[in-house]
Amino acid sequence: MTYRIIADASADIDAVFCQKYEIPILPMSYSIGDEMRECRQMEEDALLRKFYEQQKTGAVTRTTQITPFLYEELIEPYLRDGVSVLYLALSSGLSATVDSARQAAAALKEKYPAADFVVVDTLAATGGIGILAERAVRNQLKGLSLEENRDDLNEAVKRLHHWFLVDDLMYLKRGGRVSASTAIVGTVLSVKPILIIAPDGTLVTIDKARGTHAAVRKLLENYEKNCTGNPEDVVYICHAAADLTAEMLTAGIRRITPGVTIRRRLMSPIIGAHTGPGMASIIHLGKPAE
Repeated sequence: MTYRIIADASADIDAVFCQKYEIPILPMSYSIGDEMRECRQMEEDALLRKFYEQQKTGAVTRTTQITPFLYEELIEPYLRDGVSVLYLALSSGLSATVDSARQAAAALKEKYPAADFVVVDTLAATGGIGILAERAVRNQLKGLSLEENRDDLNEAVKRLHHWFLVDDLMYLKRGGRVSASTAIVGTVLSVKPILIIAPDGTLVTIDKARGTHAAVRKLLENYEKNCTGNPEDVVYICHAAADLTAEMLTAGIRRITPGVTIRRRLMSPIIGAHTGPGMASIIHLGKPAE
């Protein structure tokens, strides 16, 4: 059966790849200050840079989740036409949107029993979903069925690594990821926490470093320990207007794994709203996450 691969606006997918293979993006809403916006695509760099500049000047940013009703509204046209959907959802450890999508899938199955709305809990965000989207497209081009593709992605999720640093701990404090005292002391002392998305899809602090250069070294050390060394791999560097940091990460990855494909992207505001400007990450497939 024909099926479409779909992601949502929390993903960061190489824009050229996304356009070439016509990957639909489900819209997600966010606010910056008093202004509500809707992210419906891989946003252009100019808009993203403006978003992070507004954060730097103190604008408060928030996001909203996709409701089961909206999922039904967005997915039903595909199923009505007999086209199944393979949906790459934001990690269940970071958002309840997976539950909303599954509720919609159950409701739609009753109306369209001949088509499927298959939800993959990526246990990932930003470029992690980008890596899985690229893999899903390649799988489909190889002739994998929707179910075979889903199963392959679920296996790949176990080998997906997100290593990242943040510049302003106050954003993590607002989300309850660090205490207020830690955020204040860390900001004063220029401490950069090193975080991962853990195997259960939640955000975990695993280390800290004094200053950006030290934090970059730690990210690259973790990458080197866990990468496959395969030059055919794709590595995503997603960042929140942290160009110099992203350049240091790029140079380090090229030194460690010459020839690997590197995708550099400014990060979606759906994730950037919670991490703040200056965040930078290395995301890749590698050894199974522990």
